[in-house]
Amino acid sequence: MQIAVLGIDLGKNSCSLVGLDAAGRVVLKRRLRRDGVIKLAVGLPSCVMAMEACCGAHHVGRILRNHGHQVRLMSPEYVRPYVKAQKNDDRDAEAIAEAATRPTMRFVELKSEEQLDMQSLHRARDRLVGERTALINQLRAILLERGIVVQQGRRKLQHYLELMLAGEHVTISSRTRMLVHDMCTEWHELDRRILAFDEEFSTRARLDPAARLLTTIPGIGPMNATAMVAAIGNAETFGRGRDLAAWLGLVPKQMTTGGKPKLLGISKRGNVYLRKMLIHGARAALPALSKSETPMGGWLRGLLARAHVNTVVVALAAADSDVKPAGIPINCRPPFRSEAGRDSDQ
Repeated sequence: MQIAVLGIDLGKNSCSLVGLDAAGRVVLKRRLRRDGVIKLAVGLPSCVMAMEACCGAHHVGRILRNHGHQVRLMSPEYVRPYVKAQKNDDRDAEAIAEAATRPTMRFVELKSEEQLDMQSLHRARDRLVGERTALINQLRAILLERGIVVQQGRRKLQHYLELMLAGEHVTISSRTRMLVHDMCTEWHELDRRILAFDEEFSTRARLDPAARLLTTIPGIGPMNATAMVAAIGNAETFGRGRDLAAWLGLVPKQMTTGGKPKLLGISKRGNVYLRKMLIHGARAALPALSKSETPMGGWLRGLLARAHVNTVVVALAAADSDVKPAGIPINCRPPFRSEAGRDSDQ
């Protein structure tokens, strides 16, 4: 039995495996636990190990690669068309193995342990920011129920609550005041934890050469730089910068039929968190860049004259993601065209 491709459908506990020979025939079907998958792989000759890019796939992929196997990770959306008839774990594994043999398939690069660590830190910070936003919204609702309307802005609400708790605006009951005080204490703790993450990202951006290069691009600071390095590594998966912009979902969706191209809104594919951070960075950098006497400044002023400011922000974010595989900025031309998308990994 000579296995050329082994498709692995990863599960939390049990995994389904289907092996194909060089002719594409199924020669192996098994269901094993995760540790059993590693033991089976150790005893097999070097072959292609195919998996969907899901939670835990990068860890298993690195172990299999260390045992001499060629690991191929694929986006689940590209595997789905190869599932035959009714869906089950064995057919999923067979579809994974078959999809990995296609010459036009796009694969996801294995992430290192350092990349996964950085990605986990960003996700933990994003969760804290969401908790803080929910807390602030609840505070505003409590005040609004008592006829108190505070101006928009986190700092303005914080200043008003400080005055209220100091006794200058006592218009609520003592019990509600105690509740607001507890919520403000929780708010300060969330601020402290988020600030600690920000300081760690700044330190890592200074120490990492790729992140330090990325911070030289307008609109990309330590947060965006470390998030990009965690998500794309050295960007060797992408042939050019516009492929990265397409993978991030920063280019228009294309609906072409009969040779008549039609471009719609941005596709919003790929890494949602990274796309959001790049757009926020571009929005912050736009006012200064549009006033500068540089080629990018001239391009932005011309675009602002004929397009909505949100369109310009997205175009600037797409230009910021236009980088070479080595992480060096290419130029500031707008990659605002429809391009072939890239895989989205988790």
